[in-house]
Amino acid sequence: MSTGERPRRSSPASFTPQGQSTPGESPSRGARTSARTGGSAVPVTADAPPRRSASSSPTAPASAGHQEAEPGGTRVLPAASGARRSTPTGPGRPGSTHGSVASDAHRSSRAPGDDSLTPPIAPTPAPRRRRRRGRRVALVLVVLLLLVIAWPVGLAVWANGKIQHVDALSGAANTPGETYLLTGSDSREDGAIEDTTTVGARTDTILLLHVPESGPPALISLPRDTYVDIPGFESGKLNAAFSWGGAPLLVQTVEQLTGLTVDHYVEIGFAGVEGVVDAVGGVELCLDDSALTFPVADTNSGLFWDAPGCKTTDGVTALAFARMRYSDPTGDIGRGQRQRQLISAVTTSVATPGTLLNPFRQVDLVDAGTAALTTSEGTNIVDVAKLALAFRSAGGEGGITGTPPIRSLDYRPGGVGSTVQLDPDQTPTFFQQIRDGELAPGVYGGVPQG
Repeated sequence: MSTGERPRRSSPASFTPQGQSTPGESPSRGARTSARTGGSAVPVTADAPPRRSASSSPTAPASAGHQEAEPGGTRVLPAASGARRSTPTGPGRPGSTHGSVASDAHRSSRAPGDDSLTPPIAPTPAPRRRRRRGRRVALVLVVLLLLVIAWPVGLAVWANGKIQHVDALSGAANTPGETYLLTGSDSREDGAIEDTTTVGARTDTILLLHVPESGPPALISLPRDTYVDIPGFESGKLNAAFSWGGAPLLVQTVEQLTGLTVDHYVEIGFAGVEGVVDAVGGVELCLDDSALTFPVADTNSGLFWDAPGCKTTDGVTALAFARMRYSDPTGDIGRGQRQRQLISAVTTSVATPGTLLNPFRQVDLVDAGTAALTTSEGTNIVDVAKLALAFRSAGGEGGITGTPPIRSLDYRPGGVGSTVQLDPDQTPTFFQQIRDGELAPGVYGGVPQG
């Protein structure tokens, strides 16, 4: 001991870990340190009882080292296993618990000798904005669901209010199944008349659609020049009934001819066909009949078709396609086939996603279709939709299409010119089998053989 140096007071309770010394470090006045292998050394005041070793804590890791007190913090010494883990000490150093105000406050709030564990921090509740976001998503889904339901209902109500009605049904006793009479009419007001007659309107398309209680649906074209008995008038061409007595007389004439009571009458003005076709974006039509001579240039209907094949047509061409007959050697038979093809093409286009999922196109279609549509009293837009579905079904592989049995395409009874004569022996049985669903699917009638 050198002169003037203050002697150090030794404490028998002071140790260094594993026989090591810590140069330059000395315990605080009035405190003693306790160190032993695998334990911890913490400063102990004279007034406080010694704390339990951290290793005795139930939550202390088995591999944790012991602590040694030093100015400004606590240093963790390596465990006996040799795993190296050190924590820099001192305020502001990385990893120092003394650099955290919250940690210092927590330690200072613990009573001397209190070795209880720090209570776990309660989980933070979900932010309110998440709940609000969830409510907004649910609200949007509800609105979309309402729109999905309300839009078609509203569209149907709107369309139903635009349909014109006519008192066309005869009130005859019902027959089994559901029977539709579909006509396409020309009138002088439309500007779409093909005939030069000055008497009433003309109907170039007369289609009978029957859905039996069981069996295949049938779509039968009735040639407009068919020679028939007209109730209350002399015999004549079928379309004369429409000219003389409108829809009611035509319905009575068809019922007398077929033995089927008409449940729904649907009339489409030809002037509206253009708008319907354009509303669905055009339709694909095919003209490849071997009986035709190409190019087809029919001046009466306005149809020009350069070569056999299919093409997408607009409303003007589609209308000419359905009305053309003078350039067709089969006359009304060929025209009936093209009319069925056009209606089938329109109903197919209506059912495409491009129309079903496009509200603007739906509005255009309803607007154009209802403007040209007249139905019997009690026939609404739902019945028209059922007609379209039945039409597609009848035109498919499982349906029946064609004409009644025909005996002659140039029957001249006198006074009415050339007419179409149905086979008087086969026609009644033909319609009876259609009524009862007894005919096999296929194409019937057409141009008589021989």
